[in-house]
Amino acid sequence: MNPARGTAAVAVLATAAGLMTAAAAPASAAVTCASPVFKRTFYANTTFSGTPKKTDCDSAIDQNWGTGAPASGLPGNSFGVRWTVTRDFGSGGPFRISASGLDGIRVYVDGTRKLSLWKNGSATVSKNVDLTLAKGKHTLRIDYVNWTGSAKVKFSYAPRTSASVDKVAPLKPTGAAVAYDRATGKAKLTWAKNKEMDLAGYQVYRREKGGTYPSAPLATTTSASYTDSTLPVTGAAYEYTVRAHDKAGNKSSATASLPVTTADRTPPAVPGGLTAGSEAEGLSLNWSPVTGAASYRVYRSTTPDGTYTRLATTTAATHMDTTAAEGSAYTYRVTALDSSGNESARSAPVTARRADLTPPPAVTGVQVTPTEYGFHITWHPNPAPDLANYVVRRGELLGDEEEQVCSLYPGYYVGPDTTSYRYETVPDGDVSCFIVDAIDDAGNSSFTWTGEAQIVVATELDLTR
Repeated sequence: MNPARGTAAVAVLATAAGLMTAAAAPASAAVTCASPVFKRTFYANTTFSGTPKKTDCDSAIDQNWGTGAPASGLPGNSFGVRWTVTRDFGSGGPFRISASGLDGIRVYVDGTRKLSLWKNGSATVSKNVDLTLAKGKHTLRIDYVNWTGSAKVKFSYAPRTSASVDKVAPLKPTGAAVAYDRATGKAKLTWAKNKEMDLAGYQVYRREKGGTYPSAPLATTTSASYTDSTLPVTGAAYEYTVRAHDKAGNKSSATASLPVTTADRTPPAVPGGLTAGSEAEGLSLNWSPVTGAASYRVYRSTTPDGTYTRLATTTAATHMDTTAAEGSAYTYRVTALDSSGNESARSAPVTARRADLTPPPAVTGVQVTPTEYGFHITWHPNPAPDLANYVVRRGELLGDEEEQVCSLYPGYYVGPDTTSYRYETVPDGDVSCFIVDAIDDAGNSSFTWTGEAQIVVATELDLTR
């Protein structure tokens, strides 16, 4: 309350941010008081006529002036004080207005008298009136007069919050909005504060898009904002709505749904079923497709416990490693990536060796010399680094003089460091054909793979004559 006495009276204004002070204005100056603070005017009569002697702001009506004047320039008797305020009551509902004092008090709502204690007396009088306010803004006016004697006045108004009395739900919150921070994965909801005096708070609900809002709220708050830090970061879409609720348990209707699409930081499942096998083109890798995977990464190491380097990226659940060296073993692991770039953990490793399918080059420089024991065969050393053996094969010529083929017999194996062979037979003047084949340590045969070899025809010595 603000007792007004003397020439240095100060008005104390109650605001949402706290208390602020303002020097009382002279009667001739315009005074504006922020709702729900009352505007108070003092009159030197009981009819509220003429120009007020003083105007200021009053945060609460609870004054006891005794037998003195309420303000400078006013008499100690036969004066009037009027308070007015216009405020938004939100959804309205049941209220109780209470007044007490000496002498006369009248209370008006939107110009209609609702309470009257209008008599000159020596004892304090009081009265309560229950009424129901419609939603929206209403103007309260409290008139007080002091005819003689002591002067005091008290007035209050408050919602009736009993569940059996209050059946009026708060208004739906307005201005609801949501902002999603992709860096933190949090969603901040904001809305305008409700005007209801019996407001208990707000309830925030969340659902997956296309789903149903649960009966229980995600959160309850008395603030006009809420930050949801529990959103899964899966790339899924969610929706929020907000309801206001009062002290009687009444709930407002829901705001329009506020959509949010979350950041996707959830990787796909780990690929399974990885296999590796050698083929002509290289080592063939295959694995089971992963739901939600947009691509796969293939990693390779020379040992199971070694360092893996990325070998390739593919959209199919298969890859051919054509860079694997023949005869070498490699270990592979595979990961799955979704469309947001989230990468799964690596698969279990699998090891495979690429088969050596490259035969040695053809043997060159083959010479066959008939001898008394048969034939002496020589050739140039083969440059294959993985050479394992030479095979010396003899055959007979088939066909006529115009076209002949060398039909080969099984051969004789000699070591890779040997470049000659003593082919023993009984020299009887027969004509024979020879080749020398090269075999590597993987069993690849130059002649078998290519069908080509240097064929040398030689005639035995005839020692049977």
